[in-house]
Amino acid sequence: MGVLNLTPDSFSDGGLFEQIDKAVERAHRMASEGADILDLGAESTRPGAKPVSAEEEIQRVVPVLRELKKGKLPRISIDTTKPEVARACLDEGADIINDVSGLRDSGSEMARLVRDSGAGLILMHRRGTPETMQSMTDYGDVAAQTLAELRGSFEKALCEGVRPEQLAVDPGLGFAKTAEQSLELLASIEVFHAFARPVVVGPSRKSFIGKVTGRVPSERDFGTAAAAAYAVLKGIQIIRVHAVEPMKDVVRVIQAIQGACHVRS
Repeated sequence: MGVLNLTPDSFSDGGLFEQIDKAVERAHRMASEGADILDLGAESTRPGAKPVSAEEEIQRVVPVLRELKKGKLPRISIDTTKPEVARACLDEGADIINDVSGLRDSGSEMARLVRDSGAGLILMHRRGTPETMQSMTDYGDVAAQTLAELRGSFEKALCEGVRPEQLAVDPGLGFAKTAEQSLELLASIEVFHAFARPVVVGPSRKSFIGKVTGRVPSERDFGTAAAAAYAVLKGIQIIRVHAVEPMKDVVRVIQAIQGACHVRS
């Protein structure tokens, strides 16, 4: 899954793809590099980020989505917690809604929109909002509690009539988690296979990698590659990244090694 931020203030590449032509060019490049899903986000979800209105989010994302749907590209995911934005994007042909609030903010309306459209829905774990989430990191066992809270989102979606095959889950590395908790969560990532649905992991350039390496976001791709490789070894199906081409190589090499091990056994 390739990340395309249409925001002026995202932590890694904010402001680089605000113009429609640059965003479309970047999307086509990620597709050529091997992205299976393009994840468009028009509101920053970095810690401390201020919210934007649904109208502004729609103005940022819909023109880009409209242009992308004219061509033959991978599936397109929309990173939003607002039902109004989801509705506008689903009307333009979006394939997946990536709800980083796990229906906590978007609620039943978002679930019903996805249900009725037949689109995919990624449920991510997050406590609070971008402004408050890093003050909500009190866990006993971060993996067990994240799993339990994410199960609540999953069951809410099912209660609203969303089919299991429409759903994927994301434990939310870096969202309401300290750097140490993100590492602990990644170390136990296989527990999320309990949902029997695809698991999304987004380690790309995040602060826990910076904490380990001492590097700024633009220099964290090697650290991201290590986290991605670990996740793939643990059976994670979707890796959300900024640098598609090198991470695609990471996945291919891990899969080739696994294939060789299978032949030997």
